[in-house]
Amino acid sequence: MSAPHSTVLSVTFESSDRARRIERSVRPEIGAIDGDRTTATLSRDGDTVEVLVSADDLVAVRAGCNTWLTLLGTAERADDAVRDAEGL
Repeated sequence: MSAPHSTVLSVTFESSDRARRIERSVRPEIGAIDGDRTTATLSRDGDTVEVLVSADDLVAVRAGCNTWLTLLGTAERADDAVRDAEGL
């Protein structure tokens, strides 16, 4: 797919451990939720997680960004809940 439109979602966390947990949490979605118009790649460098969303059109880029922002937010809340339950 040639994707003339793309954007990078870059999130920096307070530690590389938290970034790794978030990255591992959302990694299974790479490829699983790509559609006909949108693809995503995921990377982590230290405490920063990046998602590159590429699409054929701007509406698809926006939809992809919304999806990945939701996934990242959910992963953060789940990580918080686990850490609270463990007393960390």
